[in-house]
Amino acid sequence: MDGFMLASEATHEVVPGWVTWMFGTLLAAMIAALALEEKLHAKKSIIVGTFAGLCLIIATLLDLLTFGKVRLPDGHELDLPVYVPAIEWGVITIILGAGLFVEVASRSGVFSWLAIKLTKRSGGDPWRLLLFYGMLTVLFSAVLNNVTAMIIIGSLTTVSLEKLQRRDLLLGFLLTEGLLTNLGGLLTLISSVPNIIVGKIAGIGFVTFFLVAAPYVVLATLATLLLGRWRFSVRSVGDERERREAAARVAAFDENESIASDRFFWTSVLVLALFIGCLAGQPYLPWGLNRLGMGFVALFFAGVMLLAYRHEVDKFYAAVDWDLLAFFAGLFVVINTMEHAQVLAAIGRGIGAMLRLPDAWASGLLLTASAAASSVTDNIPLAAMLAKILAVEPRVLQAQPDPSSSPLWWCVIFGANLGGNLTPIGSASTVVAMTIIRRQKLPLTFFGFVWVALPFAAMQIILAIIYVLLAA
Repeated sequence: MDGFMLASEATHEVVPGWVTWMFGTLLAAMIAALALEEKLHAKKSIIVGTFAGLCLIIATLLDLLTFGKVRLPDGHELDLPVYVPAIEWGVITIILGAGLFVEVASRSGVFSWLAIKLTKRSGGDPWRLLLFYGMLTVLFSAVLNNVTAMIIIGSLTTVSLEKLQRRDLLLGFLLTEGLLTNLGGLLTLISSVPNIIVGKIAGIGFVTFFLVAAPYVVLATLATLLLGRWRFSVRSVGDERERREAAARVAAFDENESIASDRFFWTSVLVLALFIGCLAGQPYLPWGLNRLGMGFVALFFAGVMLLAYRHEVDKFYAAVDWDLLAFFAGLFVVINTMEHAQVLAAIGRGIGAMLRLPDAWASGLLLTASAAASSVTDNIPLAAMLAKILAVEPRVLQAQPDPSSSPLWWCVIFGANLGGNLTPIGSASTVVAMTIIRRQKLPLTFFGFVWVALPFAAMQIILAIIYVLLAA
C-alpha cells in the first residue's frame, strides 16, 4: 500500500539460510499444488489461501513479520492486521471494478456491437480477426492495464467467435491474447509497474523508453500472432467462393440486435470512452485525483454503470469472480512473506552473480533469469531489487554515453514483463485469461497452459535477448 509504513521500527534484515530455504520450498509446493488443482479438487483460491495462512503462521512463529500500527503520511495511525498492507489493493480493485463495469456495460449491447463490427470488418476471416484482436490487445494493455485489457478483449472475442460459429478457435484466441497483454505492457514507461520502477532508477525518459521498446513490441507481436496462427490452426478463408460465402454470412449479422435501448447504448459508449480515457490518463488527472489510483477509477465507473440497474445490483455482484479476487489476495500475502523470509533477496543475489560474466552472457542470462523468477514471484519487488543491484554495478556506471544506456536495464525490464507468459500465475492477465477459459468450460490445465505457452514465451525471450544485444 503506497504511502503506508509500519509504526514499529523493527526490521528483520538478517534471516537464517534454513528459513529462506524452507519458505522457498513452500513457494515451490504452492506452485505444484496449483498445477495439480484439478486432481486436488480444490479451487485455486483455497489452495493459495491455505498456503497464505501457513506462511503467516510460520513467519509469525519465527518473528519475521513486523507487527504494529500502520502510520499514514499525515501522522495518523491505523490498527490493521499485518496481512492487509501485504495485499496489492490496486490490483484487487481494478479486477473488481473492471469486471463489474464490463458486466453491466455488456447489458447495453456495446460490446456485442463492437465485436460484430470487428467481425464484419474481418469479412469472416479468422486470421484477420486474430490480427485485429491481437493489435487491440497490445494497444489496450499499453494505455490501460493488462487486466482490464484482458477482461474487455476476452468478452469481445467470445461474442465474435460465437457469431462466426467458430468456438473451436476460442481457446487459441484467448491464449494468444493473454500472451500479448504482457507485450503491450512493454510499450511505454507507464504501461507496467516494473517499467516505472526500473525507468526511474535508471533515469530512462518516457520518449527514450518508447523509442527503444516499440520496435521490439511490434516485432514480437507479429511473431506471436504468426505462431498463434500456426499453433491453433487459425486459417484464412480459402478460395474466392469461400470468401464470398464468409462475407455473405457476416454481412447478415446485425450489430444492433442486442441493443435494447438506444439511450442506454449511447450512454454506455460515452461512459466506456470516459473509462478508457481516465485509465489511460490516470497519472495526469487534475486536482490531485491521480493519487486515487486506477483501482478507484475502475470502481467509480462501475458504480456509475450500476446506477442504471440500481434495483437489481445483486445480479451483478453475484457475477463477480470472487475466487479470482481471493486468489490474488492470498497470492500477495504469500509473496509478502517470501520477501520477509528473503526468498526474493536470494533470487536477486543469484541473478546479480551473473553480472560477473562477459557482457553477452551476462545480458542473456540476466534477461532469462529475470523472466524465470518473475514467472513464479511478484515481478514488482523483483524488478525493484534488480534495479538497485544494477544501480551500483560498475559496468552500468561506466556505460557510455551515460549509465541509463546500459543494455542491462533492458534485460530486467524485458525479463520482468515477459516472464508472466511462462506460467498461468506469472501475471495478473494470464490468471484472468485462465479464468475466462475456465468460465467458458474450455479444456486447459495448469500444465496444459505451460506446455502451450512455453514456445511463445521462449520465442519472445529469445527475440528480446537478440534485440537487447543488437539494438538496446
